[in-house]
Parts: sequence; structure tokens; C-alpha cells
Amino acid sequence: RAAKLDDDYALTLHVRYWQLRSRLADASTADIQTFLFLHENSLVADRLRADWLRQLARNGDWTSFLREYPKLGTADTELACFASQARMARGDSGVLSQARPLWFTAQVLPESCLPIFQAMFDKQILSADDSWSRVRLALENGNLSGARMLLVYLPAAQRPDAKMLDSISKRPQRYLDKTPLLLKTRGQRELAIYALYKTAESWPGIAAERLRQISGNLPDEEREYAWAQIGAVASRNLHPDALPWFKNAGNGMNDRQLSWYARAGLRAGDWSEVLAAINAMSHAERRRAQWRYWRARALTALGRPAEANVLLAPLSNEFNFYGQLAAEDLGTSISSVPQTYHPSSDEVDAIAADRGIRRALAWYRAGLRYEGALEWQWSIKDYDDKQLLAAAVLAVRNDWYERAIDTAERTAILHDFGLRFPSPYRKLVQDYSQQLDLDEAWVYGLVRQESRFVHTARSSAGASGLMQLMPATARWVAKRLGLNAHHTTLTETVDTNIGLGTYYLREVLDSVDKHVVMASAGYNAGPRRARDWAANRPLEGAIYIETIPFTETREYVKKVMNNTLYYARLFHQPGLSLRERLGVVPAKATPNN
Repeated sequence: RAAKLDDDYALTLHVRYWQLRSRLADASTADIQTFLFLHENSLVADRLRADWLRQLARNGDWTSFLREYPKLGTADTELACFASQARMARGDSGVLSQARPLWFTAQVLPESCLPIFQAMFDKQILSADDSWSRVRLALENGNLSGARMLLVYLPAAQRPDAKMLDSISKRPQRYLDKTPLLLKTRGQRELAIYALYKTAESWPGIAAERLRQISGNLPDEEREYAWAQIGAVASRNLHPDALPWFKNAGNGMNDRQLSWYARAGLRAGDWSEVLAAINAMSHAERRRAQWRYWRARALTALGRPAEANVLLAPLSNEFNFYGQLAAEDLGTSISSVPQTYHPSSDEVDAIAADRGIRRALAWYRAGLRYEGALEWQWSIKDYDDKQLLAAAVLAVRNDWYERAIDTAERTAILHDFGLRFPSPYRKLVQDYSQQLDLDEAWVYGLVRQESRFVHTARSSAGASGLMQLMPATARWVAKRLGLNAHHTTLTETVDTNIGLGTYYLREVLDSVDKHVVMASAGYNAGPRRARDWAANRPLEGAIYIETIPFTETREYVKKVMNNTLYYARLFHQPGLSLRERLGVVPAKATPNN
């Protein structure tokens, strides 16, 4: 009861926030400022300030808005655009140019941004070409409704029929088969390009042949963009002609296209093309861990090891998948986890006394993990390494493993890998792993990625529990094991979930010739897909992973395998390197072998 009273007390601040927020339109400035002063630096104060700023913007009180906006801790896009409106109302001539990068996104932006965009078009800071760039971005990312909304920014003479976009998305080849295929205006040509890469999703060869037929009627930029789109779709579908199609795309490819260009080069073993693709990426994209690593590998393969080592050395100090591969390439891979810092009891007690942390734990104990996570993240945002590790210890003591992992991963110099890679339910996992002849470190690596040890986790697709089992999968396994397949808690109890999940993992492993990388991919995306993603020749495990078509699965497998390495070290297993664990993915089976 004392704990419940403490939790109730911790959450009273949120009650006061909602009371004030409900009458915000009529509240006095003094009432709002008093609340903000009394609860300065808290999450709810920041929320109230954001709510107040929206109210000020709706009222056109730009003077008050500009006074309060710099005090906001976290500003979303809506408020950022309101801030630009405020500066524009004040006559700030530089605001429109500074806001220009906001335009280039595939997402639908808040209404507060629309006056800014209109002003940029009026002053020719944005052009028709910029409009087409954003329409393309939306279509590339499958945001058809967003693309339709953007057509209004195009000159009338270039504006295609929005209904035609819908028609092409459903039957692209029918559009390309039209005689004649109209290509006189920019709008007509962009519709044809959209139809080409939608066709390429199912019939890349047909799309490439049709592009060759009409390429003489397309300006250079549009023709090269079309080839880049077909190449990207083909690379994502692991088509062997992706690389030659990319070679028709010129030098204007965007980062998404260049990423698939690099993957096509990896798949083909063409290190010159891999290097060319990565070198053409933007600086920000090229700085991502995977492209630093593959650039170094390309340089090594092309006889430039000194340049490669310049990239590998700093990367090897990172604790991610590619950081570990870089360390192994340099011969400095870990044989045990780095030295650990253990916070004192006083340090943990100091964190437990933090009001924000108390509120976070109160939300968590009430079963409201999302609200608790927001409060926790706000509370730790300015913590140093010692405080972060003390907070992670506190999270583990409260069985809040996802917060422990996230918090421990934020440290810069002092680390505790036991907090980054906790091992709850150890006896259960050990027993099931031994029964099924599974690597315990791999099982933990997978569970950590699946659920962060949240036994009540449920995905939007319906997967549940520690091992995120889909209902149909759980019923299938339960039937195999002779369990009651209709029991409502089939996947929710920890013991049953681990039992069913490890059994299914063993089935997946056996279905892919016991290859751990393919099994990790198969657990996430299905074993048939994992087998289909193999090449017609043996493929280095890291290249197989980097060329997985699904972004979610690609990143999932990297994290599972990196997790596995650290768990193996924590469990003092024999020192297999990450590269040894990745191995070589055998050639795809054919009917003749």
C-alpha cells in the first residue's frame, strides 16, 4: 500500500497538468507561467509549454510565441513551422531560406508548414523542380496520398491527373502499353516513369525494355532517374541485371538509389561499383556505419589497404555490428566484454530519488509503459555516464529491462555490458536451449531484439510475448507439442512463450541447413524468404545480410548477430568471432542439385 500511495503522489503532477490543459484557452498567462516555474525542467512543464505555444500560434500572438519558444525542450515539426511563421510575421528575411530543407520529405507535414511553403514558392525559393522532387520522394516511399496532395504545388501545365496516379499504382503495365504513350509534358513523362518502376516491382525486364523504347523522348535527367528507379527496384528484388541498369543512371542518384546500387555491387562482387556508389552518397549517408565499413572493404579489395584502415580504425571502437567487423578486420576484436563500471548504492539511491524517475516507475507499475518511457527518457537526457549506469541498475531492479538497455547504451566512456545485454529468465532459456541444442547466446540475442524482455509485448501485427510469436505460429507449435492450442495465455506466460519460441526457432534453423544468419532472417521474415534471398553462388554472411530486401529484417539480423556475440562473451563461451558466426551462406538450391 505504501508503494501505491507513493505512486499516486508521483503522478499528481500529471493530474494538475491535465486540469490546466483542459482550460488552457481560458487560463491566464500568470497561471500558466506559475505552473511552468514550479515544475521547471519536468516533462509535463515542457508539454504544457508546447500546448501553450500552439494556443499562442492559433491566436496569432507571435510576440509571446517568440518569447516562449526558445525555452521549449523538444520542438516537433508543427511547432518549428509555427516558429518560422512567427519570424516571417516579424519580417525576418532569412527564415524562408533556412526553412527550405523542411520541404524535402516523403511525409505529409503539418498544416502549420503550409504558409511557409506558399511563401517560399511566391518568392521563388522553391521551384517546380522542387515540387517534382518531393512528389518523387513520396512515390518512392509508397506515399501515394501524399504525392496526390503535393500536385497542387505544380504549375497547371505540368500537373497530372491525380486519379491517373491511382490507376498506375494498380495497373502500371496497362498504362505503359498505351498507344501512343504521351510524353510531351513533364507531367506525362513523370507518370510514365512512375509506371516504369511500378512495373519493375514485378517485371523488371519488361520495365527496362519499355524504358529503352521511350528513352529518346525523355530529357537526360528524367531518363537517368528512371534507370535509377528500375535499378533500385531490381536490386531490392535481387535481380542479376540491377547493376548494368544502374550504370545507365548517370551521376544524379539520390541516397536511397545509391544504397541499392552499392548493394547490387556487393551482391555481384564488383568492388569498383561498390566504391563508386558509396563515394557518390551524401556526406551524412556515407558516414553511416555500414557504408564506412563497406567502403573500407572495397578499398581493401582494390589494393588500397592504408586508406581502408583509416576508416576501420575509428569504426572499430563502436559497439555495433559493423564496428565489431571492423575490429576483426584490424585484428583487435574483443575476446571478453570491456571493463565494467559498477555504480555505488548511493549513486543508485540518488537516481531513485529523482522525481521524474519516480513518476516513470509509477507509470510502469501502473502498466502504462509508453508513458513511463517518455518520463524516463526526459529524466535521463542530461545524465552523465555514472548516472546513466545507476539508472540502468535501478531499471533492472524493477524488471524494466527495455529501459535498462536503452539507458546503458547511452554511455560514452564508462560502460556495463551486463546492463546493455541483460539475461533474465536464465534458467528457462538455458533449459530450453539445451533441450533443443540451440546456442543460448543466440537465443538471448534474438529475444533481446524481439521484445527487449517485455513479456507482455504485443506488436501491431499481433505477435506477442518475449519471442514475439504470431498466433498461428504458436498454435502450430503447440499442436506439434501436444499442448492446448486454444488456451488464451498460450504465448503470454514466460515459460510457455520461451518453450514455443525456441521450438519454432529450432524448426527454422533446421529448414535453412542450420545456418544461423539465415535462421535469424527466417525467424523475422519467414524461412522461405530467407532461402530465396540466397544467391546463385556462395555469399559471405555479411553481404547476405546487407542485401536483405526488407529494411526491418536487414537491421534485425545485424542486431541479433551483434547481440549474440556480446552474450557469448558475457557467458564465457568459446571465442568465435562475429565473422565466424556469420559464415558463408551457401548457394541457393536449384531443382538440379
